[in-house]
Amino acid sequence: MAKRNIVKLGDDVLRKICRTQLTFDERLHQTLDDMKETMYAAEGVGLAAPQVGMLRRFCVIDIGEGVVELINPVITETSGEQTGNEGCLSIPDRSEIVTRPMNVTVRAQNRYGENIIVKGEGLMARALCHEIDHLDGVLYIDKAQRSK
Repeated sequence: MAKRNIVKLGDDVLRKICRTQLTFDERLHQTLDDMKETMYAAEGVGLAAPQVGMLRRFCVIDIGEGVVELINPVITETSGEQTGNEGCLSIPDRSEIVTRPMNVTVRAQNRYGENIIVKGEGLMARALCHEIDHLDGVLYIDKAQRSK
């Protein structure tokens, strides 16, 4: 595994829509492993491919319950609402108040291309929405209500 550089606000890659991941090979596995190492080293709870300069639809999330890898994720259901402070590894030393769904269901693939369903509540729902937004070139500051 290798730690990768995290792309910062101002880099155009963060504003682009990512392409579908079509291959589920050792290269993808290595990239996911590198992203996990990078996320943990930066003390984050999620990291999306564009944050390491790749325009592909995958991300990793760990809110303290073990890592979840999502390839080609799509939010299929949301309910409820939560409003809270949110930050991002690509926008260091800044946080904003953002409203997100309280519950989220995501359809995705795992590193082997198998279909999976991930359900999240609270922080996990927030992380799922945040990371999937990255894959569409959307940053949390686009949805922020006010600075903190």
